[in-house]
Formats: sequence, C-alpha cells, structure tokens
Amino acid sequence: MSVFAAGFTEQASVTNWPARLVLVGAMFAIIALVLWAMLRGWIARQKRQADVPSPRALGDAHDDERAEAVGNSPSVSGLYVGTSTAGNWLDRIAVHGLGVRGRAEARLSADGIGIRREGASSFLIPADDLRAVRTDRGVAGTVRAKDSVIVLTWQLGPRLVDTGFRADDGADHRTLLDGLMAAFPTCFVSGENLTLDPLEGETP
Repeated sequence: MSVFAAGFTEQASVTNWPARLVLVGAMFAIIALVLWAMLRGWIARQKRQADVPSPRALGDAHDDERAEAVGNSPSVSGLYVGTSTAGNWLDRIAVHGLGVRGRAEARLSADGIGIRREGASSFLIPADDLRAVRTDRGVAGTVRAKDSVIVLTWQLGPRLVDTGFRADDGADHRTLLDGLMAAFPTCFVSGENLTLDPLEGETP
C-alpha cells in the first residue's frame, strides 16, 4: 500500500500540468518582453542616427588594377566587427546596415578601403574621408584580443565613426596593416603595436 501511495504521489507531481504550463508561459512572456525591448532600443537608436547618410556603395571599379596603385594589396578575409561613433565603442551605428556584424573582405584601392560583406550591403571608405588607423581590442560593443581589430576612423557625413575589421589570421592582419601604412602613412595613431601578431594563439 505504501508503494502504491508513493507511486501515486510521484505521478501526481509529474502530471501537474497547469503549474507547468504557467511556468512555460511566463518564461516565453519574459523572452518576448526582452526581445521587444531590444527591438524598441534598436529602432530608437536608428531614429537618433537619422542624420547619418548612407555610405558610398562598393562598385565594380574596386578591382585588382586599382588595388595595385596602393601597394598591390590583395583582398583580406575576416570579420566586419561593426561601426560605432568615434571615441564611443558602445554607440553602434544601426542605420544602413552598418550595425550588422558578419563575414567580409577588406581591400585597398585608389578610391579607399572597400568592405565587401556577405549578406549585407558592401561599402567604401573613401580615401579622402579617412582620418586615422589604429589597432584595438574591439569596436561597436565587441571585445576581441588585444590589438586584433583594425579600426578605421573616418568621416561619414556629419559624424566621425570607427569601423572595425578583424582578419582571419596574423599574416592577413599584417598584410592589411602594411597596405594601410603604405597608402595612408599619416593616418596611423600609433605604430608601436604594428609589428606584433595579436592573433597568434587565439581561438577564433
């Protein structure tokens, strides 16, 4: 009899579906509330950044022949980390798809630095708009290893912005830095870290 009573109690606790449904419903409600708040924050950020113009689209003119004009720099594969307001790495630029992180290729040309992205709009940072180049640990709310992100500070309409790109490996990181240094020697904020391989030993 005691065994039967114990089994009945266990079955009753397992099949207490009303309480379980309430808990599941509350969990989904909390998740939906968080997602709604994130969406509202993103939309509010886009409204605050209405003055930011669309960057120049990356066209077919960004080819190998033009890249040779600035030191024969090849395309470098890596991660487009994002774009933020210059000096404020948490203020991600949300408009025109600039807040979308993803795979990309960076290439130098006589026109500037092209960022060709997968699944998002590619754009060009015009050479005349580039203000500074540095290495850092992150940008746009993203943190990586020390000096593993190449940060390009440039003028986008009325705003000065930071765009981050992280090469897939140390050799590509060095290649891109060498090309940038050759093309824009006056734009480097500091050269003290440029001989290091910040990606060595780091797990992607």
